[in-house]
Amino acid sequence: MSVMSLDRQFRNWPKFILAWTISILLRLIPFRPANIEPILAMQMPFAKRFGFSTAFMFAFLNIVLYDVITNKVGVWTIITASAYGSLALFSVWYFKNRKSTAVHYVINAVIATIIYDTVTGLTIGPLFFGQSFIAALLGQIPFTLYHLIGNVSFALVLSPIVYTFLVSNPALEFSLIKKLEINKTSL
Repeated sequence: MSVMSLDRQFRNWPKFILAWTISILLRLIPFRPANIEPILAMQMPFAKRFGFSTAFMFAFLNIVLYDVITNKVGVWTIITASAYGSLALFSVWYFKNRKSTAVHYVINAVIATIIYDTVTGLTIGPLFFGQSFIAALLGQIPFTLYHLIGNVSFALVLSPIVYTFLVSNPALEFSLIKKLEINKTSL
């Protein structure tokens, strides 16, 4: 692997680590409702700027790391992590020819939340815990309303900030090439 491809691979790691840290710390706030979390709001700017695989890994690892930290790993971990990660596909498509604006983040958040809650909320309970479909559906309605309130609020406020000050910020990039050049000139 060349130094150039290594540089491209590692250039934005500080951005990912900072975003994961912020997202996980916000999710660790005590007594926070389970459906009020910043994952989607943080993922959308990464999808806009870096594409599917980066946005998928951001969301997937966010869910997994949080479940590991809180000792709540279960069958839902892989399902919800995969589902949240898969929302990156929709976000990349949605933002392909759209600007990074609060309105676009809100529209994306509404559609993605409904997709996510439909897929996970109507399958996990019935398939893995013996819940009836009607009970899952009735329980999903208030959950999705709260989830929409949280995701729309975060999309409106947090997503544009994350895109402008984190994702698009070249000062937060780590350049292996620059580091190698500095080390070479200091010898």
